[in-house]
Amino acid sequence: MDESSHVSVETMFRDMAEQLFLQWIAGRSGGQRTLSSETAQKPALALIGHLNFVHPNRVQVLGRTELDYLHGLPTAGLQDAIDRLFSTELAAVIVTNSETVPAALLERAEHSGTALFTSQLASPVLMSYLGHYLTQRLAEITSIHGVFLEVLGTGVLIKGEAGVGKSELALELITRGHRLVADDVVELKHVAPDTLEGNCPTLIRDFLEVRGLGILNIRFLFGETAVKTQKNLKLVVELVHPQGIGEIGLNRLDMVASTETILGVAIPKVRIPVAAGRNLAVLVEVAVRNHILKHRGINPVEQFIKRQQAAIDGNS
Repeated sequence: MDESSHVSVETMFRDMAEQLFLQWIAGRSGGQRTLSSETAQKPALALIGHLNFVHPNRVQVLGRTELDYLHGLPTAGLQDAIDRLFSTELAAVIVTNSETVPAALLERAEHSGTALFTSQLASPVLMSYLGHYLTQRLAEITSIHGVFLEVLGTGVLIKGEAGVGKSELALELITRGHRLVADDVVELKHVAPDTLEGNCPTLIRDFLEVRGLGILNIRFLFGETAVKTQKNLKLVVELVHPQGIGEIGLNRLDMVASTETILGVAIPKVRIPVAAGRNLAVLVEVAVRNHILKHRGINPVEQFIKRQQAAIDGNS
């Protein structure tokens, strides 16, 4: 199920105070104001940025240039500028470069219950760190059933019906040197327009459940290099029973690229029939290698069709 993530101003301060050298100087009552993925996606409301009366920001950063501008205004002009600043959906204000905070700004922040921070960092540096933090914390999240692994450096989600052999396949891939990210429940975050980051819930991290063997601790069994905390999802592999092939409509030449859309991102997808005697681990490895080649512009199906067409043209 998709979720909208939230983070309160108080949580943001607790997480980033040390790294950003933040000091909370006014508006303590505004700690419960929240930033969310919903507000971040409003086209008219940027998440974080410099003082801008045309495009307001939820977290307003005031650096040397902005403070020089405010300090240069007459009393009436300064009050008007601050009134316009606080008329937006403001969550917090950060004064950077250890600049002196105008008394009017301090008073308005306290009166309106808006958190006011100071930092010794330069504005671009602070916005870079804070932007990355908020991108991670406010990313849309969904949970998917399956096994998530790093295979040949590529994030691969293995899906399929219960009992189809996902965990057994994952165990064989691990023994072949690949790495486990998550078993059973995979948390996917929409961290960039075309990027989904896969994570494992803390409670089940390092564990893999295999029928007949029970719950295995992969880190203890195979070492630190056999597990990974997170990986970007690049390929979905769906295991299907042979009797379902006709319904699914597998294409032998894979002439139409298959994808699965998750959180609005189209992820390449391959379907592998499960049958006795098939080495699924090898098939998954080859599927990943083929995906990497396609990403580099090398498509074996297109090569085969061109060769076949050339042969037809030659005969004619």
